[in-house]
Parts: sequence; C-alpha cells; structure tokens
Amino acid sequence: MKKFTFIFVILALLWSGRAMSQNARKANGVKHLEQQISNLQHNFNHLEKGIQDLLWYQKVGDVAYIDKVYITGPPRAVVKNPTAMGAKNPVKFWSYVFIPKNIDPSKKYPLLVFPHGGVHGDFTTYYTHIIRELMTQGYVVVAPEYRGSTGYGRSFYRLIDYGGLENGDVFAARNWMLKNYSFLDPKRVGIIGWSHGGMITLMNIFAHPKAYKVAFAGNPVSDLIARMGYMTQSYRNLYSAGYHIGKTANQDVEEYKRRSPAWNAEKLETPLLIHTNTNDADVNVLEVEHLIQALKAAHKKFEYQIYQNIPGGHSFDRIDTQKAQSIRVKIYKFIAQYLHPDNPIKTVRQLKKAAYRF
Repeated sequence: MKKFTFIFVILALLWSGRAMSQNARKANGVKHLEQQISNLQHNFNHLEKGIQDLLWYQKVGDVAYIDKVYITGPPRAVVKNPTAMGAKNPVKFWSYVFIPKNIDPSKKYPLLVFPHGGVHGDFTTYYTHIIRELMTQGYVVVAPEYRGSTGYGRSFYRLIDYGGLENGDVFAARNWMLKNYSFLDPKRVGIIGWSHGGMITLMNIFAHPKAYKVAFAGNPVSDLIARMGYMTQSYRNLYSAGYHIGKTANQDVEEYKRRSPAWNAEKLETPLLIHTNTNDADVNVLEVEHLIQALKAAHKKFEYQIYQNIPGGHSFDRIDTQKAQSIRVKIYKFIAQYLHPDNPIKTVRQLKKAAYRF
C-alpha cells in the first residue's frame, strides 16, 4: 500500500510540475504578447505624430513659419546604472516653433511658451485655431514636446517626470528660443497652458519668476494628492510606475506635494490668470479652488475666474463655440497687457477672422 501511495505522490508531483510549467509558459506568452502590443502602440503613435507634423503645415502654414527643433533638457534624475556611458547626458526632446509669416526680423517680438497637456500627451492640431490666433497677434510660439510625450517611442515615453524634470525641459525650450532668434524680446516672454500644461505653466513661474512676464493657466492640475484621491486606480498607476515616481501618494505625500502647484503657491511673483470650470470632468474644480485658496492665503496678487457649468467641460475655453471664443478674447487681453503684441485681439470678430479666416 505504501508503495502505491509513493507512486501516486510521485505522479501527482510530476503532473503538478508539468501543469505549473505549462502555466508558466502561458504567463510568459501573455507577457510577451502584451509587450508586442505595447511596442505596436508606440509605433502607431510615432506614425500618428508624423501625420500631425504634416497637418501643422497644412493648417497654419499660410500664417506661420513652422519648424521642429531637437534640443536638450536636464539629465535624468535617477539612473539605474549611473556609471554607464551617457547616463548623465541631458535628455533630448523636440519642440515645435511657430513664427508669424509677416515678421520683420529687424524688430523685436514677444515669445509665448506653450506646453501641451495630458499624461503622455503631445502638441497636436487640436490647437490649430489657438495657434492661428496667436500668429495674427504677432506672438512667436514654442511648444515643447517634453519628456514623456507620446509619439517618440517607448524609451522617451518612459522618461516621464510629471511635475518634475519636465518643467526643466519647458524652461530649456524658452532659453533656446531666446538664444537662437535675435528678433525675440527677452523682456516680453509669457507662458500659457491648459490642464497638465497649466500645471507646467505654474511650476515654471514658481521656479523662474523673473523669466516670465505673464502667465495663463487654464484648468490647471493643481493638487496631485487630491487628484490621486478622486481618479481611478489605472490613472494612479501611471504615477506609481517603477519608471516614474515609483511610489503612491500614500507612500510619499511629500513628493506629491513637491510636484503640486497648490503646495507651492507662496512662490508666485508673476502676473497670473487662472480659469476653471465647475463641470470639468478631468481636473475637478476642487483642485483649482485649493490653488486659489493657497494663493490668497499667501497674499499673492493674481486674477481668476471660476466658470459655472460652461458647455465643453475640461475644454470649455479651447473649443470653437461662441462662448469659448469670447473667453479666449479675455485671455488674450490679459496677456497683451504685459507682452504688448503688435496686433492684439480685442474682439470676437477679430478672433474669428484670425482663427477661421472669415
């Protein structure tokens, strides 16, 4: 009986080992397939970025000289092998440059730095009409595709540093423009952005208050700790990923505070306009309210508007509705007070002609 029991145990162990081996192979196969899908997604994103580059020329080429420059930002903060060749090299990234077609190189023009929004987003022709509006007014625009932007492959995607070194990339784009274009006025530099771009706008003026004459932050991500609370787990995973912050807000509150404008409000010195919308389903108004309260508590001078349930939600002042157009006129009037463009937009009629030709 003992002999049969022993044989049974041996057979069971063999069968179990075989099953485990099969399961391991299946798991490895699934992991391999997931990696292939991820690689394909990056390839598709790269293709889409190429299409976007072509579309820029088609959509604004009549009013702007367009270029895309390859420049450098700060080195990576954490490197697995700091002794490896190139580990401490600056990160390379692309930036769009838009220059009005009617420019006179013998004159001086204001510069607007325009960081895009989105976690792993990029600067797309979604902003066509806004770029046309800025070109008509006489602004030169640089739109940095800072680290973590989509469309440049897996490695660049995984360099994401939300609220961190991406801010240094954007500031590097500002500095590159001033060093390379003699017709820019270093005393007339502003920065604008929406959502994540609004957050980068705020973090740039907090870190470099003398470098910018004015700033506009639309629906800015303002408090990453609060944001981690009301967003989904899949969203939180973007930040706690090993190649990113590597910790949750619960594990390192101070790090998330360091990356949040609302927790850095005492650093404001630059003239600032903030917009938010109560029906924003992306950046909840509570984040921006926290920022506003923090700025007031620090006795900072700034302007803001909390819009009530404006159609369009998160995109309420960027889309093509008449309400959005009228709000953009207000934004441009605020910026023009400090940057003094040659042809400031003062009416919706002027804006429509700039953006839509008629």
